Amino acid sequence: MTYVLLIIGFVFLVKGADFFVSGSSAIARFFKIPSFIIGLTIVAFGTSAPEAAVSITAAFKGQNDIALGNVVGSNIFNLLVVVGVCALIKPIGVKTSILAKEFPFSILATVALLLMGLDVFFGGGDSNILSRNEGWVLILFFCIFVFMLVTSALSARKSGEIVDLADDAQSEESSKKKQPLWKSILLAVVGLAGIIGGGQLVVNSAREIALSFGISESLIGLTIVAIGTSLPELVTSIVAATKGESDIAIGNVVGSNIFNILFVLALSAAIHPVSFDLNALIDLGILIAVSLLTYVFAIAKKGVNRIEGGIMVSLYIGYMVYIILR
Repeated sequence: MTYVLLIIGFVFLVKGADFFVSGSSAIARFFKIPSFIIGLTIVAFGTSAPEAAVSITAAFKGQNDIALGNVVGSNIFNLLVVVGVCALIKPIGVKTSILAKEFPFSILATVALLLMGLDVFFGGGDSNILSRNEGWVLILFFCIFVFMLVTSALSARKSGEIVDLADDAQSEESSKKKQPLWKSILLAVVGLAGIIGGGQLVVNSAREIALSFGISESLIGLTIVAIGTSLPELVTSIVAATKGESDIAIGNVVGSNIFNILFVLALSAAIHPVSFDLNALIDLGILIAVSLLTYVFAIAKKGVNRIEGGIMVSLYIGYMVYIILR
């Protein structure tokens, strides 16, 4: 029954995120918000809602091994699998603005998290902990990031630099007729309810499975929970890539990774301090290395090709073997 509840929880998470993204994106398009901003904010935050639901639920229960493993595992999965699989399907391009601003910000956020977790090395503490205060500091950085995005979008719209949605006014008008604003809001609310309920089921079921097999909650967080909660990012980015909307595909991954660290894990720490063992620090180091590799691939030709996508997926398989054997 525990396995059944785990599967039901993932279904709630994925479908809830799907509804939430559809409703939120429709609301954003109703107000003519550019597609790459939708990718970096609404789609990214919406597809990260399962991570938020799982990690915050785990934090309230004091099970922060699941919260930390979920965030780090999800971010590695997003970079290596989501970007890698999208590139294998169709080589993807990356906007110069994402390479110049959001992607470096994502890497810096990961480095900041690692430094905050090294209390024994830098703070002279007895253990490595992400404290409540540090969690609030990260949330402050998240607010600054969102403010920068909104300001950038508004200034770009005012100067007439962004016209990507205005080009398709007719289809936009027809979509408005098909789905009124109130239906979009209802869809987003129903989706959010599914995400919260699914998060509860996944955390409870994953913990029971971990205990029954005698394996650590951190391993469950890095594998089953991380992959399960990253399914919305994978599905959303694959659909976006096949439709030629690579701005949404890459923006979704970068935005999700920033959201996971600066909001999901930060809020988890603000609720209950998160402890870092040696393996968690190693995983964070791997996440930084993977982030830099993806950035190098993306910046070399302003995109990721099929060969690079294959390398990234292969690296993830190697990482999975490593953490399971570990």
